[in-house]
Amino acid sequence: MAIQHGTEPWAALIEQGREDERLVHEDEYEPRHPRLTLVPDELNPAVRQALSSAGIDQLYSHQSQALYKAFEGPTIITTGTASGKSLCFQLPTLQTLTDDRTARALYLYPTKALAQDQARALHAFGLHKLIRPAIYDGDTPRGERAAIRKRSNLILTNPDMLHVGILPNHPAWGELFANLAFVVIDEAHVYRGVFGSHVANVIRRLKRVAAIHGSAPRFLLASATIANPTELAEQLTGLEPFNLIDDDGAPRAHRRVAMWNPPLLDEDLGIRGSALYEAAEVFSELITAGARTICFMKSRKGVELILRHARDRLDDETKERIAPYRGGYTPQQRQDIQRRLSGGELLGVVATDALELGIDVGELDAAICVTFPGTVASLKQMWGRAGRRGRGLAVYVAGEDALDQFFCRHPSEFIDRSVEAAILDPHSPEIYAEHLLCAAHEAPLTADDEAILGPQWREYAEELTEAGFLRERATGFVPKRADDYPAARTALRSASADSFALIDSSSGELFGTVELGRAYSTVHEGAIYLHMGRSYQVLDLDLGGRRALLEPFDGNYFTQAKREIMIYITRLGEQRQTNGVTLSYGEIAYAETVIGYQRKRLQDHEVIDFQALDLPTVEFDTRALWYELDDLIAAERFPPELLLGALHALEHGQIAVLPLIAMCDRWDIGGLSTNAHPQTGGPTIFIYDGHPGGVGITKRGYDEFERLVLDARRLIGECPCRSGCPSCVQSPKCGNLNEPLSKRGALELLRRLAS
Repeated sequence: MAIQHGTEPWAALIEQGREDERLVHEDEYEPRHPRLTLVPDELNPAVRQALSSAGIDQLYSHQSQALYKAFEGPTIITTGTASGKSLCFQLPTLQTLTDDRTARALYLYPTKALAQDQARALHAFGLHKLIRPAIYDGDTPRGERAAIRKRSNLILTNPDMLHVGILPNHPAWGELFANLAFVVIDEAHVYRGVFGSHVANVIRRLKRVAAIHGSAPRFLLASATIANPTELAEQLTGLEPFNLIDDDGAPRAHRRVAMWNPPLLDEDLGIRGSALYEAAEVFSELITAGARTICFMKSRKGVELILRHARDRLDDETKERIAPYRGGYTPQQRQDIQRRLSGGELLGVVATDALELGIDVGELDAAICVTFPGTVASLKQMWGRAGRRGRGLAVYVAGEDALDQFFCRHPSEFIDRSVEAAILDPHSPEIYAEHLLCAAHEAPLTADDEAILGPQWREYAEELTEAGFLRERATGFVPKRADDYPAARTALRSASADSFALIDSSSGELFGTVELGRAYSTVHEGAIYLHMGRSYQVLDLDLGGRRALLEPFDGNYFTQAKREIMIYITRLGEQRQTNGVTLSYGEIAYAETVIGYQRKRLQDHEVIDFQALDLPTVEFDTRALWYELDDLIAAERFPPELLLGALHALEHGQIAVLPLIAMCDRWDIGGLSTNAHPQTGGPTIFIYDGHPGGVGITKRGYDEFERLVLDARRLIGECPCRSGCPSCVQSPKCGNLNEPLSKRGALELLRRLAS
């Protein structure tokens, strides 16, 4: 039956957007019919009966394929949101656990909420006598943990608990590891960058402990669509080759996509209306029109502001049927919101990306994403939440950020753009060394470990021995101190073990950490620090005690550190000639001194004042791409007064678009531009991994440098501002406080680079 699009609840909103030109692009996607197969006869009768009781008498084609491939070798499934990926790994594990009463399975989730959602789904099968799932994480009562280890045959946990609670205590988990048949890693695309590099080492330790207990589990991974799924799976697990299942057989609803750009208030300065107000208006209009809607915003503060503005626009009865969903709530509060949303009691929810992942939130009509979420893959995940009732609206509300405005100028390319690659490096030196210590604590390191830990293990073990962390015994390398517990000091979300604790002065609560490499520029005294969308002011930075004391902040300014940076090339890895420049990739030593900070008004970014600081220099080794522009500049006369500003603006533009190639945040990368580097002897631009050791993000930029040039040229060249703005060459993390910058000079360099 054809859908009468004029009767859709968002028809009036779309028409209004066309009229006032806030709607900059719209697309329409026709529905897709499912490709179905019969439930295989080979499935255990108990599993077949459980599927039948759940109303499942046919499988999508990719689910059937996954069932067979899971028993052939390691497998990764990358199909769309709401395509039934969970059943792809549930069926093989349920088949094995019902066939073999001694078999065990381990499900790994990046969040506690996902594990709880999956536990509910497993219980719904009704296989209580055969399948005994249990969640084992930080919220599991201590009195229940021994019973779980003893009786559960399916453990649901997260990488953090596996790393710090299960693997170091593996003798107590002997039953699990001796009979481990399947390891499932859900939402695998989350494991990228520093976090992914840590988790890759945790997985290798898991394989090693399983081997010690005599098992070799099969691995099943599920992921959002990414550019390099098999590469990610192989780097994450150390196994190859992986089977790839990406031919989605699930149905897709009719969907309309709308790109929304707030009105331009000042063309010269590039200032636009608030994305939060726009989002609140779109959200409230959809709710009023009867569309069940989810609105995604990255920060907690943004979530609360959108909700407040939306409630101001709704009547008393309706405003009680919308709610926020963000970190900081108790598990009971989060579960209550999920229940009310999936049950239809709530008409809408404004959420952080905590609901981006595969939690069941019922049937929604519309999904709004406010500002670019960091990756096209995340955006498509969010949009995939809408349309489970046969029709859906996906809205993107742009901010003033460079990537947001770049996409508004290239809407069709944005929507059709290939998703990014997920980058990680399990052999990043600092991260690898930390996990080698953890592995030595779990069992002595010996030559047998080379197959899992890699050939470099001995070199690192000897260095750790010289440094006083390990000692070599007849049985292998073991911790020097018997009471050492290295997992407790290895944070999976930090590249460095040397970090500062963040303490809320109002409660005394430890609410986070910042690694040393970023501490002086982000939590110096007087800094305004954003954590989970909430603003804090740093009262004191205790250098000796490695802690920062902060208090909640609701003032009308933000801070930006001024830094002096130096980069020394320590090892050249690769080099090539391209676009008229010498392009290199290799290892560098990075040195940074924070010399002060500016305070800027939130409303217009006007500078209030500059405060000087006296802080130590931070040094670490990382990886970078760099290119030398001598020949390019010598080919035609370049105005010398523009050179520094041109190099600086070009550096910012390329950093802004690098996340389109590699899944990263711009805070994961940094840059330096100079008109005369002492080692290259001339004008040089560096783009480096912002974490000690590096994880290979800039290697992706080196490999696809030509695309980096073209994207930067369009980003800067098509921005309507006169001399540079936050939508093109200004950066919120610039160590030189965005001085000097020459948009005109950058465009001239890009013209030469692209010719």
